[in-house]
Amino acid sequence: MQKRFDAVCKISDRRTAAELPQGAKVLEYYAEDVFDIEKMAAHLPKSAYKKLMATMNGMQPLDPSIADDVATAMKEWAVSRGATHYTHWFQPLTGGTAEKHDSFLEFSGDKAIFEFSGKTLTVGEPDASSFPSGGLRSTFEARGYTAWDPTSPAFIKHHANGATLCIPTVFCSYTGEVLDKKTPLLRSTQVLKRAVTRLMKCFKQPEEPVKITLGVEQEYFLVDKKFYLQRPDLLQTGRTLYGAPPAKHQQLEDHYFGSIPPRILAFMTEVEQELWKLGIPAKTRHNEVAPAQFELAPIYEDLNLAVDHNMLVMEVLRQTAERNGLVCLLHEKPFAGINGSGKHNNWGIAYGKKNLLDPGSDPAENAIFLTVLTAVIHALDLHSDLLRTATSGIGNDHRLGANEAPPAIISMFVGEQLQEVIEKLTKGTSASNRKASALRIGIDALPPLNRDATDRNRTSPFAFTGNKFEFRAPGSSQSCAEANMILNTIVAEALDELSDQIEKFKEKTFHAELQALLKREISAHQRVIFNGDGYKQDWIAEATKRGLPNLTSTPEAIKPLLDKDNQKLFERYGVLNKTELESRYEVFREDYERRLEIEGRVALELAKSVIRPVVLKEYLTLKSAGSDAVITPVCIELAEQIDQMNASITSLQQALDTGNEIREAIGWLRRSIDTLEGLIDDSVWPLPKYREMLFIY
Repeated sequence: MQKRFDAVCKISDRRTAAELPQGAKVLEYYAEDVFDIEKMAAHLPKSAYKKLMATMNGMQPLDPSIADDVATAMKEWAVSRGATHYTHWFQPLTGGTAEKHDSFLEFSGDKAIFEFSGKTLTVGEPDASSFPSGGLRSTFEARGYTAWDPTSPAFIKHHANGATLCIPTVFCSYTGEVLDKKTPLLRSTQVLKRAVTRLMKCFKQPEEPVKITLGVEQEYFLVDKKFYLQRPDLLQTGRTLYGAPPAKHQQLEDHYFGSIPPRILAFMTEVEQELWKLGIPAKTRHNEVAPAQFELAPIYEDLNLAVDHNMLVMEVLRQTAERNGLVCLLHEKPFAGINGSGKHNNWGIAYGKKNLLDPGSDPAENAIFLTVLTAVIHALDLHSDLLRTATSGIGNDHRLGANEAPPAIISMFVGEQLQEVIEKLTKGTSASNRKASALRIGIDALPPLNRDATDRNRTSPFAFTGNKFEFRAPGSSQSCAEANMILNTIVAEALDELSDQIEKFKEKTFHAELQALLKREISAHQRVIFNGDGYKQDWIAEATKRGLPNLTSTPEAIKPLLDKDNQKLFERYGVLNKTELESRYEVFREDYERRLEIEGRVALELAKSVIRPVVLKEYLTLKSAGSDAVITPVCIELAEQIDQMNASITSLQQALDTGNEIREAIGWLRRSIDTLEGLIDDSVWPLPKYREMLFIY
């Protein structure tokens, strides 16, 4: 079609230019749009600042008496940065963020003033009935509340004609049920911190603050907006429902870490500028494996802040792409047959200045490290189904188990060196068949383990990477809150169960009893450890033999939320109650079904009104040209594929009418249309092709 070729010409003529601050100037504007500790100290009275710091550091509950002081200081700073409005910025169960803007404008008598009170800062009242709630709220029960989260600093979002002060908040219903992703995340973090502190007391460690850390690697695709606007499937679903694979895609492995194209580098530079202004420590940028696929990675931060920042990263990626004539695709599988996009969740625990997931070389540190490692193994084995729930979603269903994505089976990679330690601990012999030698924790030092002592296993969903765990299964479009809320809670449970037993140890036999405990625990739960290739089919059979769940689709993956034992776990720790868990199940189920129906209807409309008319016209043109040795076989092949397409269209319509096997029907229709793409004259094919979208930018 002419539009396709016009787009190709316009894109190829595009020149890239970016006028952005360079070099050391970055340090001058870093975090300039964040009401951070430095700005709090400058704008707040000393007493209010001291109390707020105590709350932010987890030492004291928020003192309501400082609300007015904080609100005034925040407003004055925001107005000085050009803000005229404020919003309570929250994370509903849509998986995105939400905001309702109100101006600072008030009246004092007849005089217009800017005003912002402590009450307005701390509590807001958005309509709760129009957000997903799984039945917790309905249209005639609309009241909901947002409440200020002082542990995540306020920030400013600029737009063409002004700016808005964004105040991170939690979101709950009038009756108190949780309606967001942040509240349970904060609760789970508090629970894990308590469990870590308790365990450290068992090892007679001086009391230190606990910090749960997170670094989120964000993968994404970029396509030119001119192509995007000609793809109704991308517009409506975020992925291409049709598209034959090009002769060249990623098989030469030449895109990964390759030279970044100038236009993309200009985009990345602008993204980093926006993120640095927001105090988001974007560190790494590079080409990913698939053509048109890229990655951004930040420096590690406090977990709650890192989750907030990742939501902003996705927003900045989309908005910056728009300004650059591009579209950022965050769908987990926007293009069939090549890599999907994930969100690598690098999770760690610090106690004071000590990283508890750093093996160290000191006997006492070794004992603590092995105990924490044992707790994570324990947690993952008992609750791998819940971690799979955290990665569920229609987009991730297409990605998990495919190119460069871990399988749906949740397992743990520990690497050769740690595996040898585990073998010695559980069997009394080394994995390398050297002479048997018992490992005595805290007496004989664990062999020093370098941070990079383990190789990487890119097929493992949950891998130990030297001083942290990398959870690779979350999808690129998903919030990290769900995965970390579950991870925090299940590890807290495991740590508490270990502490229950360690607290009973006698001082004289502490190390011997600890070694016996860890041996029992690892022996009971080591089935979840797998250091091999997760892509191989024999791993599926092996995982089944081990009793590990393989929840391959979202409808299966969300069922653990209804499990009574899982519900008791979250209720026992006060993270979510039974009603809230069941509501989440309903939200996730409805989201999957609605998105699947949308995909089906878009696929049907595209096939009937965009593709079939072109195909039929081409067939009739060829047929009218007469019969010869060339035309006749082409007509026969076209006729067969047209019949297949029509039959698949009918099947998809029936599937949509009944609500059954929609995904399968979309797949069958895709196969026939992708075949037709290779038979129809390239000049008349109505949709931009993969070779154009993936390679022209």
